[in-house]
Amino acid sequence: MNAVRVLVYKGFARFLRNRTAVALTFFIPIAMIYIFGEVFGLSRKDSGPAGIRLAVVNASSNRAAQRLVEVLQQEKAFRVITTVENSDKTSRPLVEADLRPMIEAGAFRFAVLIPAPLPAGRQAAFQLRILSNPLNEIEAQTVNGLLQKTIFSHVPELLGQALQATAERQIGPQGLATFNRELSGAIASAFGGDREEINRSLTDGDFGLSQLRTLAATDAAPADGNTSRSTDVFSRILKIETEQVVGKNVKSPAATRMVGGWAIMFLMFALNGTATSLFEEKKTGMFQRLLAAPVTRAHILWSRFLFGIILGVVQLVTIFAVGSLLYGIDVAGHLGNLAVVSLFAAAACTALGLFIASISSSPEAAQGLATFLILTMSACGGAWFPISFMPEFMQQIAKFTLTYWAMEGFAQVLWAGRTFTQLLPIIGILAGITAAVMALAIWRFNRGRLFD
Repeated sequence: MNAVRVLVYKGFARFLRNRTAVALTFFIPIAMIYIFGEVFGLSRKDSGPAGIRLAVVNASSNRAAQRLVEVLQQEKAFRVITTVENSDKTSRPLVEADLRPMIEAGAFRFAVLIPAPLPAGRQAAFQLRILSNPLNEIEAQTVNGLLQKTIFSHVPELLGQALQATAERQIGPQGLATFNRELSGAIASAFGGDREEINRSLTDGDFGLSQLRTLAATDAAPADGNTSRSTDVFSRILKIETEQVVGKNVKSPAATRMVGGWAIMFLMFALNGTATSLFEEKKTGMFQRLLAAPVTRAHILWSRFLFGIILGVVQLVTIFAVGSLLYGIDVAGHLGNLAVVSLFAAAACTALGLFIASISSSPEAAQGLATFLILTMSACGGAWFPISFMPEFMQQIAKFTLTYWAMEGFAQVLWAGRTFTQLLPIIGILAGITAAVMALAIWRFNRGRLFD
């Protein structure tokens, strides 16, 4: 037993000295648990998305329409935008003409338009138009569900308030109050109930329309099974039009949305593996033989950098080609811009791999750190789930990840069909990440002992 105890002690001693093994065993799972917990709201009172940018244009002077805007502003999942900044730094209210260009520019992905005037006659008494760029299907379905929940929960009562306001303008406040009192008295006499309670309901705009809201929310059918009758009544009260602004002509929407996340995650794993192979070359004495020839450290590093870029572009092209072959993703129509974004994404990933190798003491440490960074950036950068599902502070952190900008570049090419000029800001950010990380890697290599 003593020998077993000593060997167990030796096992723990070796394990604790291996910082990579400790990190893979404890720190990486803890980090992943934290990220997933924040995404699914395990530490928050209100789970679900937060801070989704939603533009709202209220072109109606109707009091009920303004109340709907206020309800949307109170929804925690949305960050409601009602103004736009001018070139002179002043702001003005959003108008309908702003919505489509701003959605196309990526200022926000969802917008609600309340047209003016509200339709009359046999048309819907309350009309809404929802504009969207459903780049992420999960996010788009969530937003549509939240909007419908909010609208179905409040529009019937808001419609009643609108009818009260219209009657008040026509017969005056006193006339409306008299009408409501007489009507509530007649209802109480004919059907029973408290006259004052009925009068308060009428004044608040509740004409029994809330029963339609309940019916719509629960999909309950009338006793006679005639669902078309209730649907027709509700359609006369509320009409919702939807318009997809960006990505309408994408051939394979689901695959196009997902392929960017797959591509960048596999690219980072592959290029970090090639970068950490520097340790194997050192172990075999390759560096000593190269440095004995007319070759410098800079030559070795830049050759590794160019090799990584070429390999990364080939890998990305292969992934997108397979996506086109299997799922019909339109790669051929965007081949030039896709190649440019792939080039800069591969450069940034290669620089990251070299930086990890420059600060690691062994191939095991490099692999452990690479695994941690890749999983963290994939989770936070939107490769696994929408960043809108995270708390707002994590949404800001996502914009500092390589994954976020690479995916944004792929999406702008394949989903939005942007031109090269429109892609320049994203390309510039990827180039800036590459330059900064590569500079740090060279500085660390020059101070380290990898080539000794």
